[in-house]
Amino acid sequence: MPTHDLVVIGTGPGGYVCAIRAAQLGLNVAVVEKNATYGGTCLNIGCIPSKALLHASELFDEAGHGFKAFGIEVPAPVLNLAQMMKHKQETVDANVQGVAFLFKKNKITAYRGRGKILGAGKVEVTADDGSKQTVDTKSIVIATGSDVAQLPGVTIDEKIVVSSTGALELAVVPKKLVVIGAGVIGLELGSVWRRLGAEVTVVEFLDRILPGMDGEVAKQAQRLFTRQGMEFKLATKVTGVTTSTTGAVVSIEPVAGGETQTIAADIVLVSTGRRPYTDGLGLEEAGVGTERGRVVIDDHFATNVPGIYAIGDVVRGPMLAHKGEDEGIAIAEILAGQHGHVNYDTIPAVVYTYPEIASVGKTEEELKAAGVAYKVGKFPFTANGRARANRTTEGFVKFLADATTDRVLGAHILGAGAGEMIHEAVVLMEFGGSSEDLGRTCHAHPTMSEAVREAALAVEGRAIHI
Repeated sequence: MPTHDLVVIGTGPGGYVCAIRAAQLGLNVAVVEKNATYGGTCLNIGCIPSKALLHASELFDEAGHGFKAFGIEVPAPVLNLAQMMKHKQETVDANVQGVAFLFKKNKITAYRGRGKILGAGKVEVTADDGSKQTVDTKSIVIATGSDVAQLPGVTIDEKIVVSSTGALELAVVPKKLVVIGAGVIGLELGSVWRRLGAEVTVVEFLDRILPGMDGEVAKQAQRLFTRQGMEFKLATKVTGVTTSTTGAVVSIEPVAGGETQTIAADIVLVSTGRRPYTDGLGLEEAGVGTERGRVVIDDHFATNVPGIYAIGDVVRGPMLAHKGEDEGIAIAEILAGQHGHVNYDTIPAVVYTYPEIASVGKTEEELKAAGVAYKVGKFPFTANGRARANRTTEGFVKFLADATTDRVLGAHILGAGAGEMIHEAVVLMEFGGSSEDLGRTCHAHPTMSEAVREAALAVEGRAIHI
């Protein structure tokens, strides 16, 4: 008889949530984890530590430049980077220890080592000392996440040329930082080190920042980041990076062709995306189908091999922790005989810069490409009373609604606290709501969220305060 009902390989957000939900539903669950701590990239070297540094660096920046306008006279703040890094590590430790507690609470068995699928119902676990054991199970869920995507011709040494992992561990603030890639990770970590004193240059192959997000939002965000001191070189490709003991020289040239230029840097951050992590899983030998590195699944997270499933960054869809969590809950419920489901049209995305950028649903570009008739409602934070009081008037809220039915198809926010405000749009869309539904819902005054309501009202030209 199988030892377990379910073995989950990987304990990132998708994996640990899947394991906990399955245990709640009465399954005998085990996890396989190759690292010393649970939580995967997100909790250890991704979402959580980056947000700790983003928040701390934002406070440092505000103390140095924003307090005076509120009548708060303080000496120039002094950076204690070691203490800031200690705060980051304490945050990480609390989160990973929390996962360990939840595993114990839910009686989940943990196998330490690298997991390899030997076939349906069998997982081989290789410990750090080389010893192996085979675990029998009814079902297997692959939740091994993603890893840093390499840039051809550029070697990441995590000292001078760093990935997001190394960028979270710098011992000193670089004088000059070159960020390769103007996506979420590059802009977030570039923001951290700019606030702490670095000169930041962002090099992007495309002619815009934040590919995939609403174009109008991205354009306005770039203006704000430029005003803050970031320099952007768009439609530009990196042709090489040479390093020495003291820094690096980045060679660039226009995508359309032209002269090669060089940029000197103390640190180079490579943030050109992530790739599914399936190294050593034995997928080919086990007969599990893949496409472009991702595990192929059906609408119920099943691979082509009976009893083997996959979720999170290793499968199709956006590489977002909360997407993996929802998939983890869904497959756990399916395995327990319930009807787990993920609505991929209502998965929000957030960029934790200042101001924050948050979105859910379709962009204008996507609606135009699909030939969908839609209406737009926008409201700027400059017209919001709470934003004026807080001196957080940058940005706006934008709603996209079906021109005939008024059903909300997308919502986009650029502004302070956007990552928190987006969720009322998510709930609205989850239940098929219209802009009028939100526009007729009372919002407390004065709050930043009133701008969300006003943008919904603006779809039909009914915004009050503009």
